[in-house]
Amino acid sequence: MELIGEGWTGEAAEGAPDVPVRREHLVVVGNGMAGCRAVEELLARDPNRYRVTIFGAEPHVNYNRIMLSPVLAGEKTFDEIVINGHDWYRDNGIELISSDPVTAIDRMGRTVTSRSGRTLGYDKLLIATGSDPFIIPVPGKDLPGVISFRDMSDVDAMLAAADKGGDAVVIGGGLLGLEAAHGLSLRGMKVTVLHLMPTLMERQLDEAAGWLLKSALEARGQTILTGADTAEILGTDAVEGVKLKDGRVIPASLVVMAVGIRPNTALARDAGLAVGRGIQVDDHMVTSDANVLAVGECVEHAGQVYGLVAPLWEMCRALADGLVEKHSGYKGSVTSTKLKVSGIDVFSAGDFSGGDGAEDIVLRDASRGVYKRVVVKDDRIVGAVLYGDTGDGSWYFDLLKKQEDVSQLRDVLIFGQAFAQGGGAADPKAAVAALSDDAEICGCNGVSKGQVVACIEKGACSLDAVRTGCKASASCGSCTGLVENLLALTLGDEVQAGPKTMCKCTSFGHDDVRREIVAQGMRSIPEVMQMLHWSTPDGCSSCRPALNYYLLCALPGEYVDDQQSRFVNERMHANIQKDGTYSVVPRMWGGLTNPTELRAIADVVEKYNAPMVKVTGGQRLDIFGIKKEDLPAVWADLNAAGMVSGHAYGKALRTVKTCVGSEWCRFGTQDSTGLGVKLERGFWGSWMPHKFKMAVSGCPRNCAEATIKDFGVVCVDSGYELHVGGNGGIHVRATDLLVKVATEEEAMHYAAAFVQLYREEARYLERTAPWIERVGLQYVKDRIVEDAELRDALAARFWYSQTFSQDDPWAERASGEAREQHAHMAAFKPRLEEIA
Repeated sequence: MELIGEGWTGEAAEGAPDVPVRREHLVVVGNGMAGCRAVEELLARDPNRYRVTIFGAEPHVNYNRIMLSPVLAGEKTFDEIVINGHDWYRDNGIELISSDPVTAIDRMGRTVTSRSGRTLGYDKLLIATGSDPFIIPVPGKDLPGVISFRDMSDVDAMLAAADKGGDAVVIGGGLLGLEAAHGLSLRGMKVTVLHLMPTLMERQLDEAAGWLLKSALEARGQTILTGADTAEILGTDAVEGVKLKDGRVIPASLVVMAVGIRPNTALARDAGLAVGRGIQVDDHMVTSDANVLAVGECVEHAGQVYGLVAPLWEMCRALADGLVEKHSGYKGSVTSTKLKVSGIDVFSAGDFSGGDGAEDIVLRDASRGVYKRVVVKDDRIVGAVLYGDTGDGSWYFDLLKKQEDVSQLRDVLIFGQAFAQGGGAADPKAAVAALSDDAEICGCNGVSKGQVVACIEKGACSLDAVRTGCKASASCGSCTGLVENLLALTLGDEVQAGPKTMCKCTSFGHDDVRREIVAQGMRSIPEVMQMLHWSTPDGCSSCRPALNYYLLCALPGEYVDDQQSRFVNERMHANIQKDGTYSVVPRMWGGLTNPTELRAIADVVEKYNAPMVKVTGGQRLDIFGIKKEDLPAVWADLNAAGMVSGHAYGKALRTVKTCVGSEWCRFGTQDSTGLGVKLERGFWGSWMPHKFKMAVSGCPRNCAEATIKDFGVVCVDSGYELHVGGNGGIHVRATDLLVKVATEEEAMHYAAAFVQLYREEARYLERTAPWIERVGLQYVKDRIVEDAELRDALAARFWYSQTFSQDDPWAERASGEAREQHAHMAAFKPRLEEIA
């Protein structure tokens, strides 16, 4: 039997009376990363041992504070950094009391009292109050507009300030300060970083790496002032600026204090617990009261306090072992720091201050922006600093922790594990295979190689499954490569592939890039490449056209089409043929034409000696053999007859094929030709992920082949059947029935909504057929048919975008725009005097 609410659980032994066993009550003060991780470790050991209640000061569930910076920068949403959602508390019988911090502990009565006056008894109490931001005691520190950077409310305050624009000053050039500066800069604020010390992040970086980081951040538009000592914060009713002790004044409407943290010991001190720099604990995380434990940044162990996550996770494991009476003990931590500062990879471990008997091994590669320094003493690594390339950080840290003799590797040590152990560019899988089981793989979540392998062996066959199972690679993602190598080593060919990346220039997939463009408000291809850490300076022929389309779709009327990021046919607005000439296909609305258009086409064929004219499958005429330099003149002649580009070359609407319908055919049920003309006139010029074809058949005999088009209409007596997702070609696919409507207006409305959903969500070069097969027809129906509000919104967005799309590119080129595209290749001839 189990009575969670009353703290009872368990079944009596066989033959004994059915008497419930009372569970001890564990009360956790703090709903942050350390407190909840300790509970996770406890549940993994004995899920029924304790009844758990967690008090939290914030209104949120447990989230990853390390990832607040990406939320500020717009790279992630709050939901994406949640570690334990409400379902975790519910499924494990945990009572969460949020927005109600504990304010007093009665150790004699074993109770805690919260701010709201709620009093709760405990058997064991776990204090996980974390740390408080240090606010420098200068005049003006309490002005509105002065904030710290510690929790989600601080992020919300910074986002509100950034929406107003203006100047921001960040005091503190450590990790949090630089991340705050990066996020505010991306949000459009002019940012100045003030750092007291001469080197940024001096606890993690040496002078050389700090200089490289400073230069890189300044190149991104930030102002970095080192050796800057704040005298006061200026302002009357709100922040107006910051004055330095040397007299300089920096204007600011927002000041972020990020100068450091202090263990939050107030609650423990008031309760009479032993407190030094932090709450003093033994190896089992027990305080001076045997019934009170503490863990995390609020703790002092053996005279040390820790602000990194890896030591916190080690503390949590030792604490959980003690709570289930399998004592292991925490012996302190050797720490390393692997970070991504504003998109720049840095790593440090151990003591890199040098000193007597220490030897520096340094590698600098200015062209790649790489700096590596390994400090060796008595043939052992004692410290390391890596900037720009941190791939070997785990290996250096493993050698440092184990104090292995590196004398035999001395000459090649700085070139990394692959070179040192393989004599060259060895297999990266072999490098990770050589790591010991206790080597740290994921610093954000304190996950070792052995834990990752165990997770894989328990059934995690993909990267996402590993992230869910043991949290490796679930935060900043810098260890993703290591995790993928471990998957490959452990499972071989049985690894389940994750989403395919756009190309080799990026680790992001198409869906990720589309989402981030909208979430971060990116405005250009270079900005996307910078923000999403492209590995190449200018991208490639695969990613540039995709990025160009995604920006066009996301920013109608704002983004300027980058012609150099288009394929040659789209740049030339005609299809190149194998002999280097081009074919030209003017648009014929719904397959209709007239004598004027036909005469213009005939005149063009004769005037420019076109060797062939052919009727296309889309009911148009294709003129072959036009020279590149003649294209603008051909287009001008066709424009004069009222004809525009047929976009036969583009990832756009190609044709709307029709039959004659009820106007002429004795079987026709509706005016299919008229509806086809309306569709083509409404939808032409719209750029799509791939070519897009429509058709309207006047009756179920389907003479216009509407059921193998991207969007097809089949007219019936009672209205119009709307079909989607068909195509001809090598892999023929018949359409799926989306919906049946009664009027032409409804058909146009549904068509606009469907096209816009496809434009916004399909991947570049993905036809509607594979897109629908990937997402499912029901997914499309749920958004287009079942959700009227969303349908209306999609259609409205499509028609809005069309106001910027229906400019004939032929007319622009005919007027002389981009004439260099149609010029002859330069001819190089020797001068006469050189011949003589």
